[in-house]
Amino acid sequence: QVDAVRVYVNSSSENLQYPVLFVVRQQKGVLSWQVPLIFRGLYQRTYNYQEVGRTLCPSEPTPETGPSDQIIFVDVSSMAPFNIAYELLVTRLENFQLETNKAFNFTASPSQPQYFLYKFPQDVDSVIIKVVSDAVYPCSVVSVQDIVCPVYDLDHNVEFNGVYQSMTKQAAITVQRKDFPGEQFFVVFVIKPEDYACGGSVPSSVHGNVNRTWNLQRTKNLQVTIVPSIKKSVYVQAMFFSFLSFLSFYLGSVVVAFVHYISTDMKLTVPFGSVSIAGSGIMTSSHPITASTPEGSSYGAIDESSSSGGRQLSSPERGPPAGSDTDSSVEEESDFDTMPEIESDKNVIRTKVFLYLSDLSRKDRRIVSKKYKIYFWNIITIAVFYALPVIQLVITYQTVVNVTGNQDICYYNFLCAHPLGVLSAFNNILSNVGHMLLGFLFLLIVLRRDILHRRAMEMKDVYTLDYGIPKHFGLFYAMGIALMMEGVLSACYHVCPNYSNFQFDTSFMYMIAGLCMLKLYQTRHPDINASAYSAYASFAVVICLAVLGVVFGKNDMWFWVIFSMIHVLASLALSTQIYYMGRFKIDGPDSDLGIFRRAAMVLYTDCIQQCSRPMYMDRMVLLIVGNLVNWSFAIFGLVYRPRDFASYILGIFICNLLLYLAFYIIMKLRSSEKLLPIPLFCIVATAVVWAAALYFFFQTLSSWEETPAESREKNRPCILLGFFDDHDVWHFLSAAALFFSFLVLLTLDDDLDAVRRDKIPVF
Repeated sequence: QVDAVRVYVNSSSENLQYPVLFVVRQQKGVLSWQVPLIFRGLYQRTYNYQEVGRTLCPSEPTPETGPSDQIIFVDVSSMAPFNIAYELLVTRLENFQLETNKAFNFTASPSQPQYFLYKFPQDVDSVIIKVVSDAVYPCSVVSVQDIVCPVYDLDHNVEFNGVYQSMTKQAAITVQRKDFPGEQFFVVFVIKPEDYACGGSVPSSVHGNVNRTWNLQRTKNLQVTIVPSIKKSVYVQAMFFSFLSFLSFYLGSVVVAFVHYISTDMKLTVPFGSVSIAGSGIMTSSHPITASTPEGSSYGAIDESSSSGGRQLSSPERGPPAGSDTDSSVEEESDFDTMPEIESDKNVIRTKVFLYLSDLSRKDRRIVSKKYKIYFWNIITIAVFYALPVIQLVITYQTVVNVTGNQDICYYNFLCAHPLGVLSAFNNILSNVGHMLLGFLFLLIVLRRDILHRRAMEMKDVYTLDYGIPKHFGLFYAMGIALMMEGVLSACYHVCPNYSNFQFDTSFMYMIAGLCMLKLYQTRHPDINASAYSAYASFAVVICLAVLGVVFGKNDMWFWVIFSMIHVLASLALSTQIYYMGRFKIDGPDSDLGIFRRAAMVLYTDCIQQCSRPMYMDRMVLLIVGNLVNWSFAIFGLVYRPRDFASYILGIFICNLLLYLAFYIIMKLRSSEKLLPIPLFCIVATAVVWAAALYFFFQTLSSWEETPAESREKNRPCILLGFFDDHDVWHFLSAAALFFSFLVLLTLDDDLDAVRRDKIPVF
């Protein structure tokens, strides 16, 4: 048993010029203080205490001395020219050593800090120190220090040694045996003189003697419990669980692919004069494939069969020889667009009242496919240049935490933060493995479809010519890379989650949502979708706005006014482009005046003359609802100015994506198209998994919008395998939900593989 002695002193003197000095000399160290004891706060405030209590550095019994033999010298002195009365009391602590799984209650104040000893049991390699209090304030600090004398147990020096956290009602520190060669440590409790560090009120700046406060009552009742942490076997179980859970998706994909292969192999092979679509039924065609104009689509149209020199609508699809889908740099997109007669033809075709897929899939397949592959190569470049500095930065963050011992830098769930090596919360990093594994699996699924598509081209299957949705896989590849990078950057963020690096966790979320919307639009608008350069430039602008929002979005009203204006104007500009299929141009004979004349003419024609029924009713309904949603977001941001600006922007992206997906599915069903079993299953799975994931997402376990001490009030124990918390479950489920969401986009229009493109409506 380790003996400890506590010294209490009290002096009635308030003379700060002549304090009473106490010096305690022991076998291994010297401890000194003065009375009145002075603490300093903000704005040169001082807090003076006339009663001080300190625990002396304990000594362990040795063979030469008995368990109760300690020699202590207490020197009391003062330079005062007059007598000063003081009281001195030395007592022996009965409960100095903390026990495992046994709660201990005590009281502390700024001038009377407390610390206790803990020794690791033989079979315990890691423990969690849990400290709770019924009162939020006064603000306190919990520190774990090695057995070194003197112990740093005052407000101005508690951060000099060991690991420490600020605390209001709850704190938790994980301690490993390997970090303490002596297999024991001190747990130190310090009460701060002010509460601003824990989110309390900041003292006002005043001058004169008002800045001095005497004997402020700041006593706090605390309870400390030290419990064993998890064993190494739990780490192994958690790793197996994480990998096997997502490898089961690989197994399921192999089973589905095998069943599809068997069912395709059993189908009868039909002559080339018929249309054979693997896995999508058989449709016979007894007449040549021509680009006939459907009835009702002749608004301002010319005979497409004779336009452009009698070229059939899909002739660019049949032009290249089999197997010529290469990335040759000879072809450029401008080969098609710069021809004046084609430009005129586009103006006629795209402004028809009823558009069909054949109207918007007229470009050379090689050129369009090359255009969409740029998405894939560009996102790889972006990922490398974005991820490397991020990894370097978070390694620096973790190093600073380990070296300084300041656990207020990172906002972990300290009640479920399991360290491994230099990482403080390995469980939060491991749970992101699902994004990487499922992202890679999605790439394999897309690659398989791409290979099957190329084989069909080589066999001159009609599937690759005038039937079904044009197969361009560049955006799908980009989505798979984005999902993998989301896992990497989310893991980087959780190395040390805090206010400054939250954008790492959201940047690729913006890109995923944006790529999904682009892919959904590309499905029936392959010729007029945004280029990779403009799309990624738009994402770069969004990320720049997110950074500015993190810096200025807290209290600066001017930022929210500018951002709301940009948001509304961007929504209107994008709506105009979508409504007119990219054919809206602001031009005029009188330079600048022509802009206003053109805008006024469009407003009068489309909003006043035809106010009862717009020319493109379906598009108008979607855009009205979309603009109302975006304007609502803009007004909400302007009024409430949410502190979590990154999540606010992400909410805008997700709501727009869900709105567009719902519109697409509704219009698909309205057009008498059907949902095959696989996309239907993916839609249901997506909805169910997203609902479960969002439930765990809103179980807030920490918040960098508050002080570290306030954030720790939200900490909760692990809920899965004793290793993962609610946010880790969110990582698992959100990875699966994103994977199913991608499969929805990949398989949604498989029912159209045997439908002619001039029969597939555009919406």
